[in-house]
Amino acid sequence: MFIQSMPRFTTLCSMNHSTEKVTLKKALRPIHLWALAVGLVISGEYFGWNYGWGVAGTVGFLIATLIITVMYITFVFSFTELTTAIPHAGGPFAYSFKAFGPWGGLIAGYATLIEFLLATPAIAFALGSYVHFIYPTVPALYTAVGCYLIFTLINMLGIKESAIFSLVVTLLAVAELLIFMGIVAPHFEMKNFLREAMPIHWTGVFAALPFAVWFYLAIEGVAMVAEEVKDPHKNIPLGYISGILTLTILALGVMILSGGAADWQKLSVIDYPLPETIGQVLGKDNSVTKLFAGIGIFGLVASFHGIIISYSRQIFAMARSGFLPSILSQVNKKYQTPHWALIVGGLIGILALYSGTTDKLIILSGLGAVVMYIISMLSLFALRKKEPDLPRPVKAPLYPYFPWIALILSCLCLIAIVYYNFWLSMIFFGGFGITAILFVWKKKDTSLMESSDLVALPETH
Repeated sequence: MFIQSMPRFTTLCSMNHSTEKVTLKKALRPIHLWALAVGLVISGEYFGWNYGWGVAGTVGFLIATLIITVMYITFVFSFTELTTAIPHAGGPFAYSFKAFGPWGGLIAGYATLIEFLLATPAIAFALGSYVHFIYPTVPALYTAVGCYLIFTLINMLGIKESAIFSLVVTLLAVAELLIFMGIVAPHFEMKNFLREAMPIHWTGVFAALPFAVWFYLAIEGVAMVAEEVKDPHKNIPLGYISGILTLTILALGVMILSGGAADWQKLSVIDYPLPETIGQVLGKDNSVTKLFAGIGIFGLVASFHGIIISYSRQIFAMARSGFLPSILSQVNKKYQTPHWALIVGGLIGILALYSGTTDKLIILSGLGAVVMYIISMLSLFALRKKEPDLPRPVKAPLYPYFPWIALILSCLCLIAIVYYNFWLSMIFFGGFGITAILFVWKKKDTSLMESSDLVALPETH
C-alpha cells in the first residue's frame, strides 16, 4: 500500500519542466492560515487533554502542559524556517526527504500519517459524544461516521471554500472558549484545583505528556497547505506565530479554570469535559448548559475539518513522489482538490472509529507527532549544513537553541510515551517495520535511493 514502484522517482527530478506536473490552487492568505492553525488544534481544548488529570493531577498536569508549551513554541518558530524554505504539500515528508533522502521521507511520512489519520477519528468520536450529550438517543458512533462523510465532501469542493468554512467555525470556536472562561472564572476556587493535585509519584507528570501534546497537536498541518498559499514566504510565518500564541492562551485558560471550578476527577474520564464543567457550575438543566454543549461542536468541527485538509495533502504529496499509489495524487479537474486522497483517508478513519478507544488513538497520534517533530528538527540541522545557500525567508530565532530545545523535549516525550504505553508503541513501530519491509521490497534501483534531490519542489513565484 505504502510504496509505488520506485522508477517513478526518475520523473521527479525534472517535474518542474514536465507537462504532467500536478499542482494545487493558490488561494490562502494569513487570516486563512491563522484559522487553519488554530482550527487544526482547537478541539484539543475541548477534550482529550483532561485524561492527563487522571495520571498526574491538576498541578502535575499543569507542569506537563508548561513543558509541552515550551516545546511547541520553540518547535513552531523552528519549523517555520523549513516551511517557508520548502513550501511543499508534503510538509515534514518533503523536508526530511531533502535532508536525508527517501528513508528520511519514509520516516517522516509514516509518522505524519499516523498522527493525522488517527487524530481525526478521535475528534469524530468526541463530536459524536457531544451530540450524544445533547441527544442521548443518538449513538455517538453514527454521528462520527456521518461527520466523515459530510466533511470529506466539503473538502472536495475547493481549498478556498474549505478555508472560508474553517475560518467561520474557528472564529465561533474561539469565541465560545472565551465565553466558557468568562462563565466559569467566577466559580474558580483554588482549593478545588489543589485537591489531590499531584500524582503519587513524579513519574505521573511524564505519563501525562502525551495528553498535554493534545493541546497543540496538528498545528504543523499548516505546512501541508504551503503550495496553496499566496506569497508563502510572508504569509506562513504570520499564520503560524499568531496561531501558536492564540492556542497557548486558550489551552492554559481552559485547563486551569476547569480544574478549579468543577470536580476535575470526574472530568478526567469523559470525552466532553467542557459541557460537564458548565453543567456542574450552572446545573445540567440550565439553558446555557444545553446551548454551550450545542455550539461546543464548532471547536471539534474546526479541527476535524482542518485535519482532513492536512492528511489529504500529505497523502497527495507522498503519492506524487511515488511513496503511495499514484492514483492518490490525482487532482479533481474542476475543484483542484486531491479527491482520492480525501476518500482513502476518510475510509481509514472510519475503520479506526470502530476501535472505540479515544485515549489510545490520542496516544498513537501523539507518538506519530513527536517522531515527526524529532526528524523535522534533525532535518533543519542537516539542511543548514548540507544546503547553506537554500533560500530561507524566515530563520529559526536564537538558532541553534530553539531547535535544540524542541528536539530535546520531543525526545523526552517519545521516551515517556513509549515507557508508559509499551504495547501501543510496539504497534506503532511494528507498523513502521512492515512499511520499511515493503519499501525495501519495492525498491528496484538502489542508486536512486541515495539522492535527496528527488522531492519535486513546486515553483513558489
